[in-house]
Amino acid sequence: MIEPKQIQSDASDQMEAAVMYLDDALAHIRAGKASARILDPVRVDYYGSLTPLANVSTITTPDARTIQIQPWEKNMLSVIERALINSNIGLAPNNNGEVIRLIIPPLTEERRRELAKQCKGEAENAKVSVRNARRDAIETLKKQIKEGLPEDAEKDAENEVQKLHDKFIKQIDEVFAKKEKEIMTV
Repeated sequence: MIEPKQIQSDASDQMEAAVMYLDDALAHIRAGKASARILDPVRVDYYGSLTPLANVSTITTPDARTIQIQPWEKNMLSVIERALINSNIGLAPNNNGEVIRLIIPPLTEERRRELAKQCKGEAENAKVSVRNARRDAIETLKKQIKEGLPEDAEKDAENEVQKLHDKFIKQIDEVFAKKEKEIMTV
């Protein structure tokens, strides 16, 4: 027989993972402000192996609209520039022979709405994951009754799982609201 606390802990871990995934997914959505995290998916051919851009250069944001990439080796400038052009980040690199700059253009109102809609979809996916974790935990608890778990202990555990669900749904709403505000602020 599985202990109710273990079931709750597993559900909590799954719910926490959903919130962390949402946070990571929203960080990669460009909100009109310069952020080094939008370059996380970019991979550079570094001596025959695909390496994250952050592992071959220093990435800084000197101001709110600029990302500056300074390679650790001069010969990597053209390779990094090619990787940025081939990536789907939608920014054109500006190479001056020393550093590469990416200028973030201001977002139009229509584009802001599209990004907010995309964020809402990501938040909804995270909520679905949290609900699935709650459903799985409750199903497991109901099966434990057949294995000798008292019904009142199962009901208490079910209430705890519901409280976890409510807590993580609230976290998801807060993360989404913060990102939506960031996107919609001109």
